[in-house]
Amino acid sequence: MRIVVQRCSRAEVRIDGEAVGKIGLGFVLLVGITHEDTEKEVEWMAKKVASLRVFGDDEGKMNRAVTEVGGAILSISQFTLYGDARKGNRPSFVQAARPELAEPLYNRFNTLLRDLYGLRVETGRFGADMQVDFVNDGPVTILLEA
Repeated sequence: MRIVVQRCSRAEVRIDGEAVGKIGLGFVLLVGITHEDTEKEVEWMAKKVASLRVFGDDEGKMNRAVTEVGGAILSISQFTLYGDARKGNRPSFVQAARPELAEPLYNRFNTLLRDLYGLRVETGRFGADMQVDFVNDGPVTILLEA
């Protein structure tokens, strides 16, 4: 499982011109799932995202988690995180999980963030062509891998 975590001051995802998810302060998550991922990786990643201390404290140090600052999550499924372009110019996506495996794990990840960590989680639509617009605050971008 790979997640690109981007701290944002605002974010929105649109499908066919319609806003389907929108947040203020928080994280934009680009979530990739490989065929080897299980519930174990999903649980670990949810805990890591909820606990990641990249928001400023009273002294301006990155010392607060998204749960501590009242932030939200915009979670976007992103199979292209498993694109391999080492050979040729067209990426191979053989390491990305098939939708029948990836979608339930992606949904479980978002459910854990909501139910276990109390986060407001907005999403796009799994497998859809989406446009994501956001302001990367900092900029802060972290790559997580389980």
